[in-house]
Amino acid sequence: MKLEPVVAFVATYALFLISGFLFRLDLVYYNALAKPSFTPPGAVIGLVWAFLFACISLSVAMLIDKVGLGGVGAWLWVALASNWFLNQAYSYFQFERKDWLLAAFDSGLLTLTGIAVIALAWNVNRSSAWLFVPYTAGTAFATYLSYAVWALNR
Repeated sequence: MKLEPVVAFVATYALFLISGFLFRLDLVYYNALAKPSFTPPGAVIGLVWAFLFACISLSVAMLIDKVGLGGVGAWLWVALASNWFLNQAYSYFQFERKDWLLAAFDSGLLTLTGIAVIALAWNVNRSSAWLFVPYTAGTAFATYLSYAVWALNR
């Protein structure tokens, strides 16, 4: 077993979890918001994102396992880093700023960077690209949900 992909998985998962520790959900505020009927319960949201972060981490580990850190390519690294940054910003906009419109915009950009990762990873490792699809679908849903929450509470 190669160590590099294992380290990549753990590091990627940890990096995506950072915002959960930095920007805590204010449950009193969140529970008081009007939300669309299709909003999943909080526990489900947490479990889904834990699974999606595992998919991202496995995707990155598979890329590194196939071509090594240097073989991933600059544009794919840019797309991955941009996606990570936007993911962290989403939590900041949603939980710290409580700005659901900005969170929706940010999540839309997350979806676009997810599509970029899929497209760029496709020629490197198709399984890795496919592992990014559920996360990208999740960010598209988060975009719609964030906008709906904003619309109901403005």
